[in-house]
Amino acid sequence: MRHANGYRKLNRTHEHRKAMFANMVCSIIEHEQIKTTVSKAKELKRIIDKIITLGKKGDLHARRIAGSRIRQDDAVRKLFDVLGPRYKDRKGGYSRVLKAGYRYGDMAPMAIIELVDRDVAAKGASDKARVSEEEASAPAQ
Repeated sequence: MRHANGYRKLNRTHEHRKAMFANMVCSIIEHEQIKTTVSKAKELKRIIDKIITLGKKGDLHARRIAGSRIRQDDAVRKLFDVLGPRYKDRKGGYSRVLKAGYRYGDMAPMAIIELVDRDVAAKGASDKARVSEEEASAPAQ
């Protein structure tokens, strides 16, 4: 019998899996689209949908739970200020998994996981802002 086998272990320890998914949730909140393997994306979909539901609630208790799960203040802020109001009328299904071929190195099946109704300009926006800030602060030669 296969009772209580409710999630993919992904050949990782519990601590590694928890930290990996916390980082992936922060990345998908920041960029609103990431590329990963199919099995990780399917498991991440369960987690990100629950986190966005916390963002929809918007109270202090939900903010503290989200902060303890994803552990990055910028991601928690965006979750409650941007994503929560964006999905307040949607009853679920905040993310989608799209198959994206195979990885070159080991032929692992890849997928793109993205938020439904995502902001296209959000992908890479923080990286572009960081690079332009570094160029502006660098001494001119």
